[in-house]
Amino acid sequence: MTKWTLAGMLWAVATVVWAESFPATLQWSQRVELSPRVSGIVREVGVNAGDRVRKGRSLLTLDAAPYQARVAESRAAVSRFTEETAEAQRDLVRTQELYDRTVISTSELDQAKLRQARAKAQLDGAQARLARERQDLTDSALRAPFDAVVVARLAEPGQHVAVGLQPQPLLVLAKAGEMAARFKVSADRIGSLKAGQAVSVLVGQQEYPAILKYPGLEPVADKSGSAYEADAVFAVKELMRAGMAATVRLP
Repeated sequence: MTKWTLAGMLWAVATVVWAESFPATLQWSQRVELSPRVSGIVREVGVNAGDRVRKGRSLLTLDAAPYQARVAESRAAVSRFTEETAEAQRDLVRTQELYDRTVISTSELDQAKLRQARAKAQLDGAQARLARERQDLTDSALRAPFDAVVVARLAEPGQHVAVGLQPQPLLVLAKAGEMAARFKVSADRIGSLKAGQAVSVLVGQQEYPAILKYPGLEPVADKSGSAYEADAVFAVKELMRAGMAATVRLP
């Protein structure tokens, strides 16, 4: 049973007369700005504002050629150091056998151990670099983190993207199929509101069962002095826009 099924049941069963109504403004229930973790040139942007996308879909790709080259270079290094480590290990086994037969000195055995340890360290470093380069290659594409609506497209092919202290958003997404009606209540009323409480949201002439989330903990400015914000989250099938007027009804 989904939360929206439960909300609908509670809303239907509690055939109440709504005691209070509050003006509200629609907001995205979840909004994210997507930025690549690596720098590069935008090669393709596969979406436009208003598009619906499924979780995991590729939305934007950077030119992957530099990252593919680095992966190939790191893979070659791993192959080379794997052979060198295997050779150093075989040399160590031979040296140990000679040492056990008292044919060579302790210092020669120690040198063989040192060569093997150095070869293994080089291999470990090469494997770590390969893993990092593979991750950079993966990060050269932006994918949808959840089913979403594209709110804004802020990049075009050929655009240079540089990773810095302040990431440059290239796409803005909002969660699909869900909206939040944000409203304000007085300090006296906020204490009676509980997360998960069944409420109703009216948009135009359509009423939606909703669930109360995020009752405010800090006051915000209001024309009447100060108030607290709360969100009523509800499921929608049609496309709605942030900023639309709504009404939240409380029992």
